[in-house]
Amino acid sequence: MTTSDPIADMLTRVRNALSARHPKVDVPASNLKMELARILKDEGYIMNFKLVEEDARKAIRIYLKYTPANLPVISRIERISRPGCRVYVGSHDIPRVLGGMGINILTTPKGVMTGTAARKEGVGGEVLCQIW
Repeated sequence: MTTSDPIADMLTRVRNALSARHPKVDVPASNLKMELARILKDEGYIMNFKLVEEDARKAIRIYLKYTPANLPVISRIERISRPGCRVYVGSHDIPRVLGGMGINILTTPKGVMTGTAARKEGVGGEVLCQIW
């Protein structure tokens, strides 16, 4: 079965795994999802990720991160731009998440990056999701 929104599927799998306190979660691989996982790791929201091959299918194994009190580091993860309603912003209109406590992930002409990096680069793009 193919999903019409693979990014929302990835975010939902991560959200569900966090609420069930799983140590890791597998999501079907794609270049965009690899970039999303890279940003989550760089920003400290997940411990690590790696590309795994099971039977001819490639998947991204995401190792989730919890606090010492066993609470998920990600308290909320939301899809913003959907296939039915795309959300594009200019470099000056990139929203701040919780006053800078969270991050946006954007696809820009210069690649996938956080809202802060896009603001520094002076590029806008499509707001994929918000995480805090």
